Amino acid sequence: EAGEDQEASEEAAQEKQGETKANQAETARASGTSSGEARNKNNMNMKVPTTFNEMFMFNGAVMGFGQSAWMNIILDQFDDIVMNVANTYRLQEECDVCSLVMAKYRGTINLGEFKAVMLASLRSLVPKDWDGNHEVAWGWLWENVERMLKNLMGKLQIQEKAVERLIMSLTEDSANYLRREVF
Repeated sequence: EAGEDQEASEEAAQEKQGETKANQAETARASGTSSGEARNKNNMNMKVPTTFNEMFMFNGAVMGFGQSAWMNIILDQFDDIVMNVANTYRLQEECDVCSLVMAKYRGTINLGEFKAVMLASLRSLVPKDWDGNHEVAWGWLWENVERMLKNLMGKLQIQEKAVERLIMSLTEDSANYLRREVF
């Protein structure tokens, strides 16, 4: 008897839930809001990307590169790279730092994909001012950065092993002297 009461109670609850959903749908129809209109309202509330990083993340996701973690590594360094484009030694340093961080990434890196997302993001941010000169200048910057990064790719793992061998071969006094001099 208790099992029948519980079953009846569950059926009544399901029936009430079904009625509630039907009432909500009817209310929406009566007020003129359909699921498409609700979606449009949600889209209107979406935040439009206004910074390069936001636009880059948006375009990366749209272009299918949203899961490319290596792009975030370059994106984190990109401001420093751009700010130092006029100083070739400093630009090389920024690329060195970027490649050190990227050396820890395990996976495929296609630097051309970054260029595509970068250019799409820049075009989106300054559509009225963007012209062929901008395209050439930013393309030139990326080609130089890409060349510097490619020169270091794969070499860092070899250098890491050599530095590790050197550190392991140092006596305690030599290691302490090196620490004091470096830091």
